[in-house]
Amino acid sequence: MSTAAALRSEIEAALADRTPSALTPAAKTIREVMPTGIVAVDALLDGGLPVGAVTEMIGAECSGRTALALSFLAQVTRAERVCAWIDVSDALSPESAAAADIELRRLLWIRCGARPTAIFKRNSSSTRATKPWSRIEQALRATDLLLQAGGFSAIVLDLGSVAPEHVLRIPLATWFRYRAAAERSRTSVLLLTQHTCSKSSASLVLHLQAGLPLSGETTVLAGLERHVEVSRQRFTEATAKVVPFRKPPQPATGADWQSKTIWAGIR
Repeated sequence: MSTAAALRSEIEAALADRTPSALTPAAKTIREVMPTGIVAVDALLDGGLPVGAVTEMIGAECSGRTALALSFLAQVTRAERVCAWIDVSDALSPESAAAADIELRRLLWIRCGARPTAIFKRNSSSTRATKPWSRIEQALRATDLLLQAGGFSAIVLDLGSVAPEHVLRIPLATWFRYRAAAERSRTSVLLLTQHTCSKSSASLVLHLQAGLPLSGETTVLAGLERHVEVSRQRFTEATAKVVPFRKPPQPATGADWQSKTIWAGIR
C-alpha cells in the first residue's frame, strides 16, 4: 500500500465514529424537477422547476411571472396533483387560469383580505382597502398551514402586486422555515415578487422581463415576448474532477419565450 493510501486509511479510521468516509466524495444527488410546459424555459433549467424547494420569480408587471406560474400549475394539475394559489392582492384571473389549461377543481384559491360577503366579487373594494401588511400576514399564515398540512404539490405565494417595502419586512426566518417545510413535504413553492426577498432560502431565482408585443392577423395584441434569466441555481449538475485542456462551453443563463393572449387566434 502506498504512503498516501495508508495515510488516508488511518485518517478515515480515526474519524470513523464522528465523520464516516471523511475523505470520500459525497454521492451525487439528482434533484427532482417538474416541467413548466414552456420548452425554452425547461431547456434552460434542465427539465423544469425543482421539487421540494423554493423558487423565486422576480419581475415587474407584465414581465411574465404569472404566465410562467400558471403554465407550471397546468403541468401539476394535469398530473392529477393538487396545488394552491395564495392571492395577496386579489389579482388572479380564473379565466386566465382556465385558459392556461389548469384544472380548476385541483386548484385551491386563497384570497387574502376578502370579506366572506364579498368572496365572489372580482376586485372588491373591501379587499383593496385592507392594509397591505394585514394581507401579507394572512398569506404567510396560509402558506404555513398548507405546508404543514401537506398534500399540495405546488404552492404559489403571489406578492407581485405588493410594494417591495412591505415585502422586505417579512423576516428572513420565514423563508428558511418555508424551505425546510418544502423539502419535508416535497412541495414546489413559487414566490412571485417585484424584488428579491427570500435571500439564500430560494433554490432557484429567476428574473423575468417583458419584450416586444406580438400582433396577430385579427387582433392588435396577440401576446408578448418574454425573457427569463437565471440569477441563482443552487442545484446544478456536478462538474467533472478532471481539468480539460480546452475551456468547456458555458451553460446558457437566459432564454426567450412567447406568451399568447386568451383571445389570440379568435376570428
